[in-house]
Amino acid sequence: MKVVAPNGTIGILGGGQLGRMLAMAAARLGINCHIYCPEQDAPASAVSAKTTIASYTDAASLERFGRAVDAVTYEFENVPAETVEILTRAGAVVAPGAKALAVAQDRLIEKQFARSLGAATAPFEAVDSPDDLAAALKRIGRPAILKTRRLGYDGKGQTVIRSADADTGRTWREATEKAWAEIGARPSILEGYVDFAFELSVIGARAGNGEIALYDSPRNEHEDGILRRSSVPSGASEATVRMAADITRKLLEALDYVGVVGVEFFALKDGAVAVNEFAPRVHNSGHWTTDACAVSQFEQHIRAVAGWPLGNSARHSDAVMENLLGDEAARWETLAQEARASIHLYGKRDAAPGRKMGHVTRIKPL
Repeated sequence: MKVVAPNGTIGILGGGQLGRMLAMAAARLGINCHIYCPEQDAPASAVSAKTTIASYTDAASLERFGRAVDAVTYEFENVPAETVEILTRAGAVVAPGAKALAVAQDRLIEKQFARSLGAATAPFEAVDSPDDLAAALKRIGRPAILKTRRLGYDGKGQTVIRSADADTGRTWREATEKAWAEIGARPSILEGYVDFAFELSVIGARAGNGEIALYDSPRNEHEDGILRRSSVPSGASEATVRMAADITRKLLEALDYVGVVGVEFFALKDGAVAVNEFAPRVHNSGHWTTDACAVSQFEQHIRAVAGWPLGNSARHSDAVMENLLGDEAARWETLAQEARASIHLYGKRDAAPGRKMGHVTRIKPL
């Protein structure tokens, strides 16, 4: 693949906090970033050399953008397939590739892909109607989670169907129709609950030459579907971490992947793991790498997309990363007084409940 040398430019689709942190990492390597997004005053624009504000389906703007950069990546997985097609036709190199994007954008295909690698997952069924949902519930049982196949994140686009629904007075038909309406009556997937001990993830990277680097696996804690904190070391057994790492390597190779990926796992009580989902981008549970590793996930992603050698993914410190949601970012002055605490604020102007406004990482050198 083409090497993007210092003073070259990487285009980033999306202007959120992940794009911002990618641009900051690129700047350390002497590489410029050009943001493409439809939003005014996007967080990534404040730290990037250039921004194009246009729709993700504006062919003329995308073609100009593609010609102005040396490589293209993205900071969120819901980039329209049409966007990548337009850029590819214009001669742009997009990484990670279209295959990874297509698999990650559809929860059903994603689960089927994980199974094809030999990985365990939650039990699942495709759902396209209330009748499908009723039949799937009879096979999978309750409690279960109904999720839209596309465009869901941070707990959005999903609803829990609990055993207790039987005590609300609703008929089976009423309960299924209510759940179907709650997710917008869209093509969905029903997932059975997994009896797991805790959640962990693997942040991995693959270069165009097939080189792979993995970071230590963090233990992740979620609240209301949103990641609250990630901790390394995770406390998982060596066997559990090895299984998760092996699956991640298989995923990277099967997708001919270039860049950083975040793979979320359930650590089961018997020490095995099951894949929950993966994100074809830098990942919230890898933010700790900025402060606890010589080469962060963000620099690693830029290195891979730019055709550089991958960096050392070893950590020099234990770390706990905590997301700052909504008004919690207003505690910046107190946090700034903490020893061994690094604050990262994303430059967002409006603090809405549950919105990721920043994070703080507390480290303990090894």
